[in-house]
Amino acid sequence: MIGADGQQLGVMSSHEALRLAEESDLDLVKISPTANPPVCKIMDYGKYKFDLGKKEKENRRNQKMVELKEVRLSMTIDTNDLNVKSRQAQKFLEAGNKVLVSIRLRGRQNAHPSLGIDVMNKFFEMLEGKAVLDKKPSSEGRNITMVLSPVKQ
Repeated sequence: MIGADGQQLGVMSSHEALRLAEESDLDLVKISPTANPPVCKIMDYGKYKFDLGKKEKENRRNQKMVELKEVRLSMTIDTNDLNVKSRQAQKFLEAGNKVLVSIRLRGRQNAHPSLGIDVMNKFFEMLEGKAVLDKKPSSEGRNITMVLSPVKQ
């Protein structure tokens, strides 16, 4: 038996423990019912549940959700445009988000997906040291995709 102030009260009968809890206008809560003898504590159960909910809410608020941001490239992208897209991806990575890089193949480009994979590899080289390759560039139907995640510090 543990008192309301956290003090050990020793082993006692359940009737006596319940009487002590009622005298102090608090609840008798089984903390460890499987122990022999079971461990009980005198506390305000409503306040205890409220504090648990508050802690859980605080933990959820402090949790960072990792988003998946997308950067779209084209197979015929020019060097300067590739630099602009890499800076945008770098901003996403610095914010702690994952980046999905994709290329949509059109018309005759479907015959040469290896050229699109080369563009993806060149893009990844521009982000060297800032990104880790989660999923290598792969051709899936009309799209080529790869997933990057930020480097752990």
